[in-house]
Amino acid sequence: MIKFDKVVKQFGDHVVLDHLDFQVRRGERVALIGPSGSGKTTILRLLMTIEKVNDGVIWIEDEPLTHQRKGDKLVVASEKHLRKVRTRIGMVFQQFNLFPNMTVLQNITEAPVHVLGKSKAEATERARELLQTVGLADKENAHPTKLSGGQQQRVAIARALAMDPDILLLDEVTSALDPELVADVLDVLRTIAETTDITMLIVTHEMGFARDVADRVLVFDEGKILEEGPPADIFSNPQQERTQRFLKAVLAE
Repeated sequence: MIKFDKVVKQFGDHVVLDHLDFQVRRGERVALIGPSGSGKTTILRLLMTIEKVNDGVIWIEDEPLTHQRKGDKLVVASEKHLRKVRTRIGMVFQQFNLFPNMTVLQNITEAPVHVLGKSKAEATERARELLQTVGLADKENAHPTKLSGGQQQRVAIARALAMDPDILLLDEVTSALDPELVADVLDVLRTIAETTDITMLIVTHEMGFARDVADRVLVFDEGKILEEGPPADIFSNPQQERTQRFLKAVLAE
């Protein structure tokens, strides 16, 4: 479903991703862990085309994301091509990024109507289903400012799912929440992982969540994959000394 092929991303002279190669299968849940600044969020931003690659190619199934075919060559993708491929990818950010002037229901239906061309009735029906899923069926007419951080994040998850994405990107979705609000958000994500076949790429410092939900864990350091494997192997028997130090530090918090 996702393939990074020798992807390089740098900001000025600082190389954030260094000829990165990895693949994610359809329906797989992959957690990206590692110290701050190791390139994890940049991977998600590249997939959302918020950032552009400096070298290499990102593929979504058999279609290049960052490029498009022109004859037998790959050329840099046009904005039209990026918009088309981007509709297959949903992202939930650290900050909820909801429209404060819109109700919860309007926040969720806006993109399906204007981007996917769904009817208002169809988008509203789907939005109400998703609000039920995230435990906020009674909040459809509320404005985001009247909700707790955890409730806002659950609305943001519903909004991402309303686009019926093949891929869901989660960027430290609990880091801006008070500790007592984290569990509800993680429970919603566990339900989504258990009841859908959406491919999920999860950047998180919640190691318990990564252990529960991920099929595979990739440990990053300085723009490279340090090691990877099933959660049981990574958390119980990490091979790299750098991974051992990172896990010891993060699990002690």
